[in-house]
Amino acid sequence: MNVPARMAFVNITPEVQAAVSESGVKEGLALVNAMHITASVFINDDERGLHHDYAKWLEALAPHAPTSQYRHNDTGEDNADAHIKRQVMGREVVVAITGGKLDFGTWEQIFYGEFDGNRKKRVLVKIIGE
Repeated sequence: MNVPARMAFVNITPEVQAAVSESGVKEGLALVNAMHITASVFINDDERGLHHDYAKWLEALAPHAPTSQYRHNDTGEDNADAHIKRQVMGREVVVAITGGKLDFGTWEQIFYGEFDGNRKKRVLVKIIGE
């Protein structure tokens, strides 16, 4: 992943489903996790207003500025808020695979949440089953 914004939410459901299809697994589990401490993977609705609300709420909870408010940033970093936002939104999700498809509830999609963007990061997809 390389998100060109400091904070954004990217629907990665099609990529995860493609990995499931390529794996040939028909019944099992898909683990999807952000491989960086300032990013998240979570499940929710793909609705623009909700994403706006998340961004607004997270920024109110852990504002980026002033960066001097965080001890972590004493090390020369400026991303303490991103660590906190990731902690709130979570590291990973596990989704059942049924009939070769991701088995979701109504409106559920998988999202990558970026909280310290503009650099290369990874998402791990691990598929287990038969």
